[in-house]
Amino acid sequence: AAQDRAKQLEGLTLKIEMQAGAEGKLFGSVGTVDIAEEIGKRGIEVERSEIRLPEGPLRTVGSHQVALHLHADVNVEITVVIEAAEAAGD
Repeated sequence: AAQDRAKQLEGLTLKIEMQAGAEGKLFGSVGTVDIAEEIGKRGIEVERSEIRLPEGPLRTVGSHQVALHLHADVNVEITVVIEAAEAAGD
């Protein structure tokens, strides 16, 4: 089952929009909950504990490599692209 999920996740790119400041720093952060939810929207079940964020939640706009540890010897990397959401009322 872990191998099947790894095949589904391989090469996956998630796009997440967040409010961000001028320097590309997020107002808040993208953590394991956000990433698991985005993957879930694609019909793939991932536990928060399987998502590896060694430096903590993602706090900047841009492309981030995120490792998923699905089983003892099943690891896969996905790309999480964080884009600045358009500020309302500008």
